Amino acid sequence: MTAQTGNDTIQVQEPQKDSIATLNTGKSHLNYKSLIIPAALISYGVASLSVNGLKQLNFSTRDEINEHKPDHIKLDSYSQFAPAVLVYGLNALGVQGKHNFKDRSIIYGTSMLITSAITIPLKHIVKEERPDGSNNLSFPSGHTAIAFASAQFMFREYKDTNFWLGVSGYSLAVFTGVYRMLNDKHWVGDVVAGAGFGILSTELAYWLYPKINNLLGGKNKNTATMVMPFYQNKSVGIGLVKTF
Repeated sequence: MTAQTGNDTIQVQEPQKDSIATLNTGKSHLNYKSLIIPAALISYGVASLSVNGLKQLNFSTRDEINEHKPDHIKLDSYSQFAPAVLVYGLNALGVQGKHNFKDRSIIYGTSMLITSAITIPLKHIVKEERPDGSNNLSFPSGHTAIAFASAQFMFREYKDTNFWLGVSGYSLAVFTGVYRMLNDKHWVGDVVAGAGFGILSTELAYWLYPKINNLLGGKNKNTATMVMPFYQNKSVGIGLVKTF
């Protein structure tokens, strides 16, 4: 911009936008389009608790499964974490994802915390009886929630570099959900809702990551933080190690 008064010419330079700052701010925005699928899955699961047609589908599916008397296996207790394990394994083999070890550990650990914070209280609030009658903690399926949270984590890490590799984790998540029904531990609605809560948890984790990273690392470049999820004695948690 140039302003001229008499013989004097004053040049005023307009400030330019900092593209880097704008980009970083945009990364923390929650993409509402990514919430459509989990919202639909969760809505179905909640509706299955009271809508007669959906409740009948729960019973008919359970009856159909029991007619074939499938073997009850425990693979679903391990397959729920398989997509996340693949992410770490692929990175170790040189197939790089979107984030480095520390960053993806923070994201995945946050996702597991959110998943547990949603599913565990809901089980005690809803008190839906399991198909096998073992307890009243059926809704939603925690195994399925973890499986789809892990699958969504794998998708987010690889969708920009290798789309088909990214979506491959969903097959393991579906396997987990199906076997929760084959093992007579969950209804269809429990599994569908669990899938929705799992995807939602990972989306929230990626949205929260810049804020959590700032809290853990701050402005001190010499700090290092490691967040690792763990599964022990049927309990899910995370461990935090911070050095200064």
